[in-house]
Amino acid sequence: MSARERCAHAEHVMHAIDLLEQARARYGDKLVYPCSLGAEGVVLIDMIASHAPGIRILTLDTGRLPQSTYDLMDKVRAHYGLHLGVVLPDAHEVEEMVGDHGLNLFYDSVALRQQCCEIRKVQPLRRALAGNEAWITGRLRSQSKERADIQAVEDDRVFGLKKYNPLHEWSWQQVWDYIRAFDVPYNRLHDEHFVSIGCEPCTRAIAVGEDVRAGRWWWEIETASECGLHMNPIRAGKEEANEQGGGI
Repeated sequence: MSARERCAHAEHVMHAIDLLEQARARYGDKLVYPCSLGAEGVVLIDMIASHAPGIRILTLDTGRLPQSTYDLMDKVRAHYGLHLGVVLPDAHEVEEMVGDHGLNLFYDSVALRQQCCEIRKVQPLRRALAGNEAWITGRLRSQSKERADIQAVEDDRVFGLKKYNPLHEWSWQQVWDYIRAFDVPYNRLHDEHFVSIGCEPCTRAIAVGEDVRAGRWWWEIETASECGLHMNPIRAGKEEANEQGGGI
C-alpha cells in the first residue's frame, strides 16, 4: 500500500488524482492549472507532480502579492523541479487605472475593487486560458456559501471551458492533513491565521469561527467574496445579460 493510500482520507485523495488523470487524458496540452498557491493549490501541485505530470501549471502575479507568496513560488520550483509559468497584468491597463483612481482604489468602492480584480486577475487569466479547452481549480464547497454547490466537473460559462474541481468535496482539515502528511511547501502566512491569501492589501487573518473567505475584502459589507474568476452560473448569466445591455 502506497503512502497516499495510507492517508487518513485516502478515498478523497484517490478521487482527486483520478479527476486529474482523466482531465489530462482527455484534454492533453489543452488543459491548464492556474494556481494561486493557496493551501488547496499546493495540494494539487503535489498531486500533479506525482501523478499527472505534463499538466501545465501557472500562477497570476497581480503585482500586489505578499512577499511570502513570491517566496513560495521559488520553493515550489525547487521542491518539484517543475516549470511554474507566471502571468502578469497588462502594464498599460494598470498604469491607466492607477493614474485615474490611485494605488488603493479598491478601498473606495466595490465597483473599483472589482475593476482592480478585473485588470490584475481576470483579464490575465482570460489570456492564459485562451486556446485551452479545460482548466483545473482548487475550490472547495466548504470555503463559502458561494461555492457550496460546485461539482467535480462543470461547464464554465465565464470562460467557455470545462472546469475541473478535484478538491470540491474536501474539508479545510483534509487539505492540511495532506500538506502535513506529504511535507508539501506552503505559504507561511497560513501559520499566522491567513486562510485565503490573495493580494497583500486585500487579505487579512481571520478569527476562530469566521468563514474561510472572511479574510478577503472584509471592508465590503454583505458582498460576494469572489473576484470574478469563479462566478456561479446564476451570476454568470446576470453578467452576460449586463454585457448584452452594455452595463459593465
